[in-house]
Amino acid sequence: MRVTVTVVTAPTSSEPTAAATSPAGGLDPRWTARVVATALDEDLGTAPGRDVTTQATIAPDADGAAELVARADGVVAGLVAVPEVLRQVADRLGLPPVTYRPLVEDGAAVARGEVLAELSGPVQVLLVAERTLLNLASRASGVATHTRRWADALQGTGALVLDTRKTTPGLRALEKYAVRCGGGTNKRMGLYDVAMVKDNHVVAAGSVAAAVHAVRTRFPDVAIQVEADTLDQALEAVAAGARFLLLDNMPTPVLAEVVAAVRAGEPETGRVELEATGNLTLDRAREVASTGVDYLSVGGLTHSSPILDLALDLRPA
Repeated sequence: MRVTVTVVTAPTSSEPTAAATSPAGGLDPRWTARVVATALDEDLGTAPGRDVTTQATIAPDADGAAELVARADGVVAGLVAVPEVLRQVADRLGLPPVTYRPLVEDGAAVARGEVLAELSGPVQVLLVAERTLLNLASRASGVATHTRRWADALQGTGALVLDTRKTTPGLRALEKYAVRCGGGTNKRMGLYDVAMVKDNHVVAAGSVAAAVHAVRTRFPDVAIQVEADTLDQALEAVAAGARFLLLDNMPTPVLAEVVAAVRAGEPETGRVELEATGNLTLDRAREVASTGVDYLSVGGLTHSSPILDLALDLRPA
C-alpha cells in the first residue's frame, strides 16, 4: 500500500527572511528518497524489514502524538527530509500516514527546549522512524550550526565561507544543503563541475600552463581553479590564464602579499577570485578575510561538525 505523509505547513510571516533561513536550492526529492531507503534498510533490514521491539509492544492501530525538540541551541537543517522518512516507514508497515506540522524552517536559529515540529499518527510509525529522522536532521543541523559561526565571524568582511568535498560518503547533498542553511556557500559538488589543478596535476602535466591548457581543451565548459602555496606559484597560475586561485596554508602576511600582487595585476588580467584554505580557525577568520580574499574554505564544516542534539518526545496518552 502506498501512503503519503500529511504535512501541515508552518505559518508564513510577513517579515523579510534572511538568506540564511531560506537556503537557495533544496534537496532533490529523488536523492532524499534513496538515502532514506538506505538508512531504513540499515535499521530494519531489507524492505519492508521489522522493528522487533516496537512491533511486539505496540498495537498497529494505536495512535499517538510526538514533538521534535531541540536539546541545544543551534541552527536547524534537514527537517525537509523528515516527511520522507515518515512516508517510507508508514509504507513499509502498511499503516496510515503521519501528520507532520513543522513549526520552524530549515535555517532557523532555535533554542534549547524549542519544539521544532509536531507529529501525530500511528505510534509504530513514529517510533520506527525516530532514529532515522533524528540521524539525518541532527547531522544536518550540526553542520548548519557550525557554518553559522563562520558566517557570523565573517559578517561585514566581504568574504564568504565555503565548504569542501570532505563530506560523509553518501550524504554530500545533505551536508552541503546544511552549509547553505547555516549561511555558507557551496564550492564544487564533486570532481565533475569545477577543475582544481593541484601540485600532482602540475607534475603529471609538466607545468601549470600545460595543466590549465589541458583542462580547457578537454572540458571547456568548467571553471578552473589552481592551487598555489607561494607568491611565485600564484603569479605563474595567473599568467597561465587561471582566474580562480586556491591559496593553501599561507601565513597571514604571505597571504596578504599574494592578494596585493594579484590585485595589482587585475587591470590587465581581469578579476581573479581568491580562496584561502588550510589551517583556518574561527579566531583567525576576520584576520584572514582582511587580506582581501573572496573566500575561506573550511573542510571542518562537514568533516568535524558535532551533531545538534535533537529528540523525538512521545506525548503521554
